[in-house]
Order: sequence, then structure tokens, then C-alpha cells
Amino acid sequence: MATLVELFAIALGFISYTSAALLPQRPLVPSSDEQFISLQSAAPLPLVVWHGLGDNYKADGLRSIGDIANATNPGTYTYFIRLDDDPSSDRTATFLGNVTEQVSKVCSDLASHPILSKASAINALGFSQGGQFLRAYVERCNRPAVHTLVTFGSQHNGISEFQNCGSHDWVCQSWDGYLKRNTWSHFVQSRLVPAQYYRNPEDLAGYLENSNFLADINNEREDRSNATYKENLKRLQRFVMYMFSEDETVVPKESAWFADYNKTSEEITWLKDRRIYKEDWLGLKWLDQEKRLDFKIAEGKHMQLSEELLSDTFKRYFGADSSSHDRV
Repeated sequence: MATLVELFAIALGFISYTSAALLPQRPLVPSSDEQFISLQSAAPLPLVVWHGLGDNYKADGLRSIGDIANATNPGTYTYFIRLDDDPSSDRTATFLGNVTEQVSKVCSDLASHPILSKASAINALGFSQGGQFLRAYVERCNRPAVHTLVTFGSQHNGISEFQNCGSHDWVCQSWDGYLKRNTWSHFVQSRLVPAQYYRNPEDLAGYLENSNFLADINNEREDRSNATYKENLKRLQRFVMYMFSEDETVVPKESAWFADYNKTSEEITWLKDRRIYKEDWLGLKWLDQEKRLDFKIAEGKHMQLSEELLSDTFKRYFGADSSSHDRV
């Protein structure tokens, strides 16, 4: 993740980037004939990858992941999600933009893609914030439908801190203070990407009222109005969540598993003990009971990925054998 200084330098330099209001995302309901799609081909499903904060779709490291996917499962077509064809602008969009509109754009891009739109299903891989954004894609549109979703170090239950500033880093501390005071403002919630998945358990009222993104895709508001989110997520044949064992970038790191964290008591409430699971607001309980929900540990710090781990993940979850007999 980028520093607060970098985040706000970009924000202040590109205030004119968007003046969009908060637009409600309208979920697309699958038609009855799309509810189950047989996967006949023996070839691996196409793989869609959404990168994290501060990265871009043409980055060498990201492209090498596509090479590993194809080496592990020959014939894999890999598509790297981009919010702009210009790599620099695509990187800027990881900091600055309305996430609701960004997900809507990806929905349109994938639905009209000449290869992906014709696939019986796709697999999806999300790194850091790209993981919860791909989950939003599944919940809100899911055309083409995702067969298996794998996320690494994602903030499924949000972040409660933007960054740990050094004790003498006064610039960072100043921006941190500004962001904390203005987190729920219209300006921040419609423009600064990380703020849109900020969730402070000690200020749930402010979060539920003002969150532009996370409160919606987690179906946390009292009306639970987005039944389509639950139905679409239940179409996943596998939802795999990796948490980095030594993650100090994402606070709390347990957010990768939908866990809740109380900063005052330092108490962790794991997913199965939370209402979101017990009352099954999103279909996570159903997926778990169907043995489609995997909680995995990735050793190391945030986004410290080895080729061995990636190869094992691709073989286990994205190989032709893992999808050839399943339906979505």
C-alpha cells in the first residue's frame, strides 16, 4: 500500500479527476437460463486479475503472474483488469476514484470483452484491494460468471487504520489526522479509494450511514436490500481467502478472512462468530456449509508472494480438473 503522503499528493493534484456524485450500483440479476452453465471444455477457464493499490495492469510483476498461470495450467487466457489503458492513469485510479463507478466500468468491460463474454465462466484473482473489488463484481453483475474467486491479503471487512506513521513523520501524521477527521465527507467518500473500504468498529454509525462502498457490498445496512448480492456470491464454486501471516500493511490483517477487530480491547471476532455469517447476509455461511469457503495462510508480509505459492494456488484452484465437472 502507498503512503498517506503519496495518496494525498495524488488526490490534491487530481481533484478534477472526477466530480461524480455517489451513484448507487444497480445489480444485474441472472436470468433463469443463466443460473447454471455447464463447463464442457477441458481447457482452463480464463483468469481475470485485479491488482492492488499503487500497481498498474502492465507492471512487470503482474505480467509474470500471468506467465506462472499459463505455465501451471497451459492454455490459460489471462486478462488484467484496467481502469485506463494508460498504465500511469490506471495506477492513479487505485488511489483516486469512485469505487462504485470503477466496479461498474469493469462489469461493462468484461461483459463486452470478445473472449471473456463468450466463456462459460471465468476464474478471478484479486490482490489486496483488488480482492474486495472482484467480490463486488461477483455480487453486482457477475457476467461472465465467476467460478472460483481467490483473494490475497484483501480487506473484506475493511481497514481500521490508513497507515502507521513513524513517530517523527509529521507530514504523514498531519495527513492521517486530516483523513480521520474527514473520512465520512462526500469529497473523501466519492474520490479517495482506500477511504471507501475504511471501517472503524468504534464508529459503526458513521460507517453505515456514509460508506460509499464497503457497507453496501457487505450488506451491512439494516434493510439488507441487496438479496442479489447473496444469490450471486452463492454461485461461486469456491471462494478462497489468503491472509498474510505477518501483514503489517493491512490493519487489521484478519480482515482478509472477514474478521472484526476491536482496537481498544484488541479482541478479534472471527467470521463464524459474527452476524454477517450467523444470519448469512452474503451467503458466506451457505458457501461454508457447502465446503466452498477456504481460509488460507500465506506466510510472510503483505503481498510477499512466492512462485511456489502461486503455482500451487493455480494448480489447486484454477486447473482444468478443478472446473471441468462443476457448474456455476
